[in-house]
Amino acid sequence: MNDFWIIFTASLVAINAALLGCFLVLRKMAMVGDAISHAVLPGIVVAYFFSGDKTSGLLLFGATLTGVIASAIIDFLSRKAKIQGDASIGITYTLLFALGMIMIASGGGNNVDLDMNCVLYGDIATINLDKVIVDGNLYIGPYAFYVELVAFFIILIVLLVGFKGFKLISFNEDFAKSLGINTGIWHYLMMGLVALTTVVGFEVVGAVLVVGFLIIPPATAQLIVNQLKNMLIVAVAFGVGAVIIGFYVASWFNVSYTGGMILVAGINFFIVLFLSNFSKKLKLKA
Repeated sequence: MNDFWIIFTASLVAINAALLGCFLVLRKMAMVGDAISHAVLPGIVVAYFFSGDKTSGLLLFGATLTGVIASAIIDFLSRKAKIQGDASIGITYTLLFALGMIMIASGGGNNVDLDMNCVLYGDIATINLDKVIVDGNLYIGPYAFYVELVAFFIILIVLLVGFKGFKLISFNEDFAKSLGINTGIWHYLMMGLVALTTVVGFEVVGAVLVVGFLIIPPATAQLIVNQLKNMLIVAVAFGVGAVIIGFYVASWFNVSYTGGMILVAGINFFIVLFLSNFSKKLKLKA
């Protein structure tokens, strides 16, 4: 039963990340997800300092707000200060992440009981320790699963309602602007969702591996499909498939579950890349 909840919870992480990752990949902003995953740390620390509870909704708010701020700084540096995009990302996330580390290690760290290894790498094997129990003794799953489930419904509703807006800025932002669409709203809404996905994934897979789910399945899907809706479906399938196969591979070799999941996702990418290039060569010869 514990294995079931681990797979189910990790699958939700993969689904949430893959849905948003498709838009990031299409906008050539995949590494912004990496930046946000590190930059949200100060917001988490400040929120935990005031709430004193790792399960508080204040942590989600603090992390999401910091993620949006990080995105605004990157946008300012790249568009206004004319700094190269990759440099803007590097400057922003390293500074904010370093600030978060200092806040934890400083005197305020006595009041902020956060484990850096947990934030960075997560520990999916321990999620069943934080149980949700009803009627005194009925175990209905780990707390992390329900947090991910809530995040899934939030992401799904926002994407369904704003699908046209997100699609326009993903394929042709200039055209969207010419139609009078406020692309900034859609941009920062997407960054807020990415920040939400990152912080709820901390406990399950950690900040580093959330990035793997944000980028690898969507990049794999992009190799074989052309339509956005199909890309979303295929990316989710690759993400969930990597979770299931990666879990059993990791169990067999007695290694990190999340490491095994991302490794399988990466192997899938290179297999699809090879097959897609091979099929193109066959078409050219024909």
